[in-house]
Amino acid sequence: MERTGIMVAGSILVDKIYEIKKYPMAGELTQIGKISRAVGGCVPNVGIDLKVINGDMPVYVCGKIGDDDDGKFVLSEFKRYGVDTTAVVVDGSDKTSFTDVMSIQGGERTFFTYAGTSADFGVDDIDFSKLNVKMLHLGYFLLLDKVDNGDGLKILKKAKEQGITTSIDLVSENSDRYSLVKPCLPYTDNLIINEVEGSKLSGIPFDGDNAPEIAKKLFEMGVKERVIIHMPKVGVCYSKNGLISVKSYKLPDGYIKGATGAGDAFCSGALTGIYKGYDDQRILEFASSCAAVSLRASDAVSGLMSEQEINEFCKAFNR
Repeated sequence: MERTGIMVAGSILVDKIYEIKKYPMAGELTQIGKISRAVGGCVPNVGIDLKVINGDMPVYVCGKIGDDDDGKFVLSEFKRYGVDTTAVVVDGSDKTSFTDVMSIQGGERTFFTYAGTSADFGVDDIDFSKLNVKMLHLGYFLLLDKVDNGDGLKILKKAKEQGITTSIDLVSENSDRYSLVKPCLPYTDNLIINEVEGSKLSGIPFDGDNAPEIAKKLFEMGVKERVIIHMPKVGVCYSKNGLISVKSYKLPDGYIKGATGAGDAFCSGALTGIYKGYDDQRILEFASSCAAVSLRASDAVSGLMSEQEINEFCKAFNR
């Protein structure tokens, strides 16, 4: 049977978004202007984005949620977008993971997260005997205890043994725990991360201009197909075909409503391009287009459109 579709596995949580005018200093108070709830984490963000971008593509999700209201909310959102939730595990022993997002108009945000059920997600939660997908994307490393401590490597190895194309992403963390991810790189076909994560993982300090050097180093550390690094102003890709860079769009004043899901939107665009066999240039161009349209919304997924609509929408902007 021909492999088809993408499975997104790993972090599932709920974002509880509090819009504020400015972030207070210690001891200060700031007013919350608006409160909203949205799905968050790699699996909902990338899974839903992929389905919106590619309506006909089978998109599967796998992770752990609690037997609670937030868990039911997550499932309802997946189903509303047509994402297959068969592989989602409901675990009543803990709460669904959640993040309180303090979002300042214009894109800056701060996160307070509760690990919840996602921290317990691991290799035993994926039924590889039924996994017949073309690609598996696993994220977020450094936010999933079992995945970080060996299960991520086991998941990637099993996927590669079945001929599944693998990709991973990380969360940005000020720590030395990036060493936990390094053994996974030889079993990763596509590494999709930002400049902070790339710097920490490669051990090369980021100076604002050396993302290509960082991408090349990570490729040499074992990544099989390509390393993609996304930044606010540019995206870079290093593969066996060499280095490609694509500048971001110049967006009009007042356009950005929030940047909560921009990285995941970029990732979804990159995965779309990889799945469809685009060259590195086109992968980066479409990924940056996905990030641009996502900035129209304060939550992580509402800004996305179909691939055709995204391409048409972005004709109004210059890079």
